[in-house]
Amino acid sequence: MIRIFKFFFFFSFINFVNGQSEYIYILGNVQDAGLPHIGCQHAFCKDKFNKFEEYFTTSIAVVDSVNQKYILFEASPDLPYQLNYLEKKIFKKFILPESVFITHAHIGHYAGLMYFGREALGSRDLKVNVLPKMANFLETNGPWNQLVDINNIKIQELNFGKQTNHLNNISVIPIKVPHRDEYSETAAYEITGKNKKALFIPDIDKWEKWDKNLIELVLKFDYLFLDATFYDSKEINRDISEIPHPLVSETISLLENLSVKDKNKVYFIHMNHTNMMLDPKSDLSEYVTSKGFNIARLGLKLEL
Repeated sequence: MIRIFKFFFFFSFINFVNGQSEYIYILGNVQDAGLPHIGCQHAFCKDKFNKFEEYFTTSIAVVDSVNQKYILFEASPDLPYQLNYLEKKIFKKFILPESVFITHAHIGHYAGLMYFGREALGSRDLKVNVLPKMANFLETNGPWNQLVDINNIKIQELNFGKQTNHLNNISVIPIKVPHRDEYSETAAYEITGKNKKALFIPDIDKWEKWDKNLIELVLKFDYLFLDATFYDSKEINRDISEIPHPLVSETISLLENLSVKDKNKVYFIHMNHTNMMLDPKSDLSEYVTSKGFNIARLGLKLEL
């Protein structure tokens, strides 16, 4: 027994020294309304009503394996399944996040907060990190303000460009991105570990609307989780100008002259139920990866 303990301690210590303690863990890659999607008639999506497959709404965790802690990015409608997935695959017991970071007030990114309320988990002072307009939205609108009033959650107000730390060796900085800001600002998050740096952008309007250069960002970061809501404009029968995400086809074209090494930093995430990149066996998935890019999949682990 003593030998086993010594081995575990030595293994954990070596991982810590080598910077392997913290990592990003993908908890979902689907657009806000999930998969299967309500009213879905798309063949790939509709089939998911008939058989259970683990396709969760977009979320990532940053895990500190030595201290058995994590921070969560997005409180999605699939949050109970996602925390259970962490329990099964990582911790072997139920652990609440140290803190939750939310990008904006569209349903797939914050609606999971309801599960921390008195009708569900009844958490106590769980830190929820949001920007000022989002803070006001949660504090002044029901049912979210009840979570605040009875201390299920504790709002931590963020500011663009200002660093915060909620795990050893991990810093997080919110970066402003253009998006449909009906109820809140929209943030991307810069996540910096001991050895590597990631950029999480699940939602953004067209790249040309941003005051930053995507090519320069790819050169700067080690991992980039980029909005992949639609592969092209033919996927849906509605005016795509109402939902102006950067098409994956446009992003690939924009980054086509980068080296394979730099393209490989890109992980497409937040895919609509019509986007066949969700299916790892699809021709579209094969095409995207053949161009040097990655698709974020549930359970993917990336060292920080």
